[in-house]
Amino acid sequence: MADKITLEVFRYRPDDNSEPSFQKYMIPLQRDWVILDALNYIKDHIDGTLSYRWSCRMGICGSCGMMVNEKPVLTCAAFLENLIPGPVRIEPLENFPVVRDLVIDMRDFLEKLKRVKPWIIREQEDPAIEEYKQTPDQLADFKQYSMCINCMLCYSACPVYGLEPEFTGPAVIALAQRYNMDNRDHGNSARMDALSDESGMWQCTFIGDCSKVCPKKVDPAGAIQRYKVHGANTWWKNLLLPWAKDK
Repeated sequence: MADKITLEVFRYRPDDNSEPSFQKYMIPLQRDWVILDALNYIKDHIDGTLSYRWSCRMGICGSCGMMVNEKPVLTCAAFLENLIPGPVRIEPLENFPVVRDLVIDMRDFLEKLKRVKPWIIREQEDPAIEEYKQTPDQLADFKQYSMCINCMLCYSACPVYGLEPEFTGPAVIALAQRYNMDNRDHGNSARMDALSDESGMWQCTFIGDCSKVCPKKVDPAGAIQRYKVHGANTWWKNLLLPWAKDK
C-alpha cells in the first residue's frame, strides 16, 4: 500500500477570496484513517486555517458530512484505504450555501425542521397516567425514522432540493413521520397541513438517492411515499366523511 495520498480540499474564505478554489495536501496514508482523520492531520500539522465541522467521530452527531469524490458521506466513516490511489477531492455538501471552506449554512434545513414540529404533541394529558408505555410493535412502527442524525446527506443527494430549494426535503419529512407514527402523538393534522402545500411532500419524484446515501438506513424516500399515501387517504376521507376527525 502507498504511504502517502493527495487530498484536494475545497477552500473558500469570504473575507479573502472572491471565488473558491482547491488546495492540494500530501498526507501520510494510514490503514485505519478515515477522511476526518486526514482533515485533522492537515489542521494540526499543515494548515491551521482549514475550517470544517465535526464532533463525535462515531457516526452519531451527523456534523462531519461532506462531498468526497462527489458523493455525500460522513467523513468519520469514509476510509482513506478505500480511495487509493487518490487524489481524493473533498468539498462541502452540495445544495447548501458555503460559509467557509467545508462549512455549510444549515439554517434553511433547521427552519424547515421546525415547521413540522418534530416533537410529541398531546391534545390533553391525563394526570392519572405517569408514564405512557409502548409495546415493541408500537415502537417498531417509527423506530427506523427515529434513527435520523440530521447529517443532511440526503439533502445534498436530492436532485429536487437542488433544483427547488423551497422543497421541505427528505429528512424533515421522515422525522415528521417518526412522530406521526408514534401512538403517543396527536400532531398529525398540524404536520399534514405543513407538508401538503406546494413545497411539501408532493414535490418528491421518488428518485431514491436520499435513501441510498443515508448512513443510518432511515429510508427517507420510503417515509415520503408512506406520507403521500396517508395524505391521499386523508383527502378522500375529508371529502367523503367531512364530519370524521382525522387522528
